[in-house]
Amino acid sequence: MTDTKKCCCVSIVLIVLLRLSIGWQFLYEGLWKINTLGTPTPWTAEGYLKNAQGPFRNTFRNMTGDPNDLDWLDKKKVAAKWDDWAAQFAAHYLMDDKQQADLSKVLDGAADYRVELAALPEGVAISKELEKVVKFEAKRLICPGNWRMLAKEREALLALAKVDEAASEAKQQSIKAYRDAVLALFNRATDPKSMSIKDRLAVAIVGNNAATDPSVTERAFALFGNPPRDVKVYHEKIAEYEANLAKAKKQSAMHFPQEHLQKQWNELQQLRGKLVGPVKALESELKVSAQKLLTSVQLARGPVRLPSTPVDRINQQAIWGLTILGLLLLIGLGTRYAALGGAVMLTTFYLAMPPWPGVPEAPGPEHSFIVNKNFIEVMALLAIAALPTGQWFGLDRLCSRFCCRKKANCCGSGSTAACESATPSAAK
Repeated sequence: MTDTKKCCCVSIVLIVLLRLSIGWQFLYEGLWKINTLGTPTPWTAEGYLKNAQGPFRNTFRNMTGDPNDLDWLDKKKVAAKWDDWAAQFAAHYLMDDKQQADLSKVLDGAADYRVELAALPEGVAISKELEKVVKFEAKRLICPGNWRMLAKEREALLALAKVDEAASEAKQQSIKAYRDAVLALFNRATDPKSMSIKDRLAVAIVGNNAATDPSVTERAFALFGNPPRDVKVYHEKIAEYEANLAKAKKQSAMHFPQEHLQKQWNELQQLRGKLVGPVKALESELKVSAQKLLTSVQLARGPVRLPSTPVDRINQQAIWGLTILGLLLLIGLGTRYAALGGAVMLTTFYLAMPPWPGVPEAPGPEHSFIVNKNFIEVMALLAIAALPTGQWFGLDRLCSRFCCRKKANCCGSGSTAACESATPSAAK
């Protein structure tokens, strides 16, 4: 009998310690993630969700809203997103007209490029075709900001006023002034430093696809050449991987298809990084450049509050879920509900990358089959939920005593004994 009592006491102590350990792990994880929110690299569940495997793969990946980052490779969507951000940025910081013009120049580039020219040489007339490139107005040669002058267009403009040594000195000076102006305008329009964020966006994501924007990309490619990146290839590789994944599920007993599939997935992620990385870098550059336009008074207004994305909401749920549930488990308040909530949360983690037959292994040095750390912790939390550990050690015990006293005061002294008898014997 004595041994049985000792065994029960040891079991109670161990299950309470197990609850405290899991609670501390949850709380520390939550606080660590909260601490990263103010850093340049805040924690996000995006990578975990996008790498989900198993039967619920699409469910978890679609939670991010854009599992393959295809929106980052859509020029119109990215440009529209940046335009919206710039408008919110300007409104939040109450930017004046000059600041807004400077921000617009960073994002969209100069409206045009201009070079002074007193007059066109005698007999020179710019054709309608060349007027797309250059106009002569108000004693200036003007090139539209979104139309980069190509070398062949420069040569066509120079050919309109060839050097003529037999001409009069005044005409020769007029021709020289015109040719110098054309060359100066070409240098300004093709200076890489003058490229806007959107110009560079076109270079980064359009690549050598057939569907290009000639008003921007052809001019940009003339400066930098066609980059060795192709969004079309990325789309094709995604379709190929999804098709092979479906085949691999039918051939789960064979090891080779899974290894080949994992290799293909790694190659796909490398290509995604090469394509999406430069676009995200441009967005960071845009935000840094915009911050430099602000005064110290404007900066004191704090960061711009943007609408939350699906990933932002998931991040907040995970962070505060871990923090609150961990705290409740530690102090033993609402212990059973906290344990059940923790079990549900860990079950979603488990199902995102389940170590099941035919499912690719999760990245990392550990190897599991059916049972992994998340599964074990879920079982432990369910055991905690089935036992009154908060009554043994925690605020649940104090709360139950307080409720009993309150009932006793309301119902009379006769109910005190009934209340005490309702208290679990293990809690005494």
